[in-house]
Amino acid sequence: MVDIPPGCVELSDRRTQRSWSVEVGAFRLAAVSVTQSQYAQVTGQWPSGTRGDRLPVDSVSWSDAIRFCNALSERVGLTPAYRIVAGEEEVDQIGSADGFRLPTEAEWEYACRAGTTTGPRYGQIAEIAWYRANSGGRVHEVGTQQPNAWGLYDMLGNVWEWCWDIYDPDVYRSYRVLRGGGWFDEHWSCRASVRRRSHPTLQIDDVGFRIARSTPP
Repeated sequence: MVDIPPGCVELSDRRTQRSWSVEVGAFRLAAVSVTQSQYAQVTGQWPSGTRGDRLPVDSVSWSDAIRFCNALSERVGLTPAYRIVAGEEEVDQIGSADGFRLPTEAEWEYACRAGTTTGPRYGQIAEIAWYRANSGGRVHEVGTQQPNAWGLYDMLGNVWEWCWDIYDPDVYRSYRVLRGGGWFDEHWSCRASVRRRSHPTLQIDDVGFRIARSTPP
């Protein structure tokens, strides 16, 4: 995992024409999305339609990602970050836990930008992302494009990544945030600022996730 320094990020939403600043504390973020082999080692499951050890796991819901984080934490002796109640309809984050978790969307965009504050991407899209123009209509192995300045791969393209946040509870209720764009998306969806949302039970072949950990104070 990569150590991400503290800082500030400006988020925006095209639907509401709103922007807001978020202070981000130091945390750790996986250099690549969770792979199919990693997911299988922890859960015993291979949900992806196209199988490959180094392919990012896809067709996993937000709820699946939450359960994976807790299972991986327990596997390595860390305190799980989530308390799952009400038949998985309600999930509470345990702030004091040292286990694995999903990044917040502010953490995700801050890490994606890797110190840059302008422009839609951290590099030339064809060199950093698998998207519709260069993916050949399929997902690709993680870490095969150029990383950003902080050593994070595939922050844009390949698979969308679940974040912890609820997108807009007043309008979309329990829908959670997705970031990054995927292998089937046009270039305008593979930008650091793009927000997408979906129901936490969604399972589709261009959505995966990467894991984070809080840095002890």
